Amino acid sequence: MPWQQKIRYLIGQPVGVSLVNGQGTSGILCGTSGRKLLVIEYLYQAQFALKQYDFSMIHDINGFPPCQSPQPLY
Repeated sequence: MPWQQKIRYLIGQPVGVSLVNGQGTSGILCGTSGRKLLVIEYLYQAQFALKQYDFSMIHDINGFPPCQSPQPLY
């Protein structure tokens, strides 16, 4: 499925975004605005930033996999 079709299913979810330059980022997908992908990313301490990525910069978007059952600590 092309990444553009994944957007509506991933809004509000944690995602990994791979960029065409080989880099990547992760955060919560907030939506789109004017052919830009809006992702809120963690900076440090209690600070977050809403980043905008032009559609032409994006190679793919994937939702995070679910956590497996935690193993008990002994």
